[in-house]
Order: sequence, then structure tokens, then C-alpha cells
Amino acid sequence: MSPRFVVQEHHASHLHWDFRLELEGVLKSWAVPKEPPIEVGVKRLAVNVPDHDVSYINFEGVIPEGSYGAGTVKIWDSGTFELESRSDEKIVFVLKGKKMKGKYVLLKFAKAGEKNWLLFRKE
Repeated sequence: MSPRFVVQEHHASHLHWDFRLELEGVLKSWAVPKEPPIEVGVKRLAVNVPDHDVSYINFEGVIPEGSYGAGTVKIWDSGTFELESRSDEKIVFVLKGKKMKGKYVLLKFAKAGEKNWLLFRKE
């Protein structure tokens, strides 16, 4: 079975999208401040955030005020992916979603300890 991905539109203190890849038994997660790219040439900031439990992959609903991530969450896109390569600085994968389809790259900024990555569609 192919690993899954999900993009959750998250109306919290600031609207953002949570991009999550199922890897190593958890959801590796990034907060994307602008709508994720669906076209080649569009690059988006993706801030690495703590891993989430895999059970969170289907979550939609309201996170109550006072809780971490309080706000409304809905699934923006989901599907499966094929991992092509992975290092500490770069992850290359092929998404098979409804909106996000094709080869994508997550590229970490150069500074050690940096949480900022770029998310973009390669082809």
C-alpha cells in the first residue's frame, strides 16, 4: 500500500495549509502560509512543524479555543505518494491527489537548525 499525504486547510489565528506526508509511522508536517502549489514554477514557504499521529490524516472539524491549533480544519487535498529520494535537506516525491499531482520537492533552507523549507512542483 502506498503511503498517504493530506493537505488540511487550517483557519487558525492565521489561515494556512498543513501539508503532511506519511513517513516512518507518523505524519511529517509543514505549515504552508499560502495555498500549496499546483502549477510548475510556483514556490511556497513550508515551515516544518512537529510530527502528527497518523490517525490525524482524516481529521476535519473544529479544534476548540485554548487548544494548540485552535480553529477550523478541512481537507483541501489528499491521496497517495511515491517517495523518490530523501535526505536531511531534500525530499522528492510524486503526489497522486485530486489537486496536487506530479513530482514535488521539499527543499530545506541552508542554515543548520532552520525549520523553513520550499515546497514546489517540479514537473
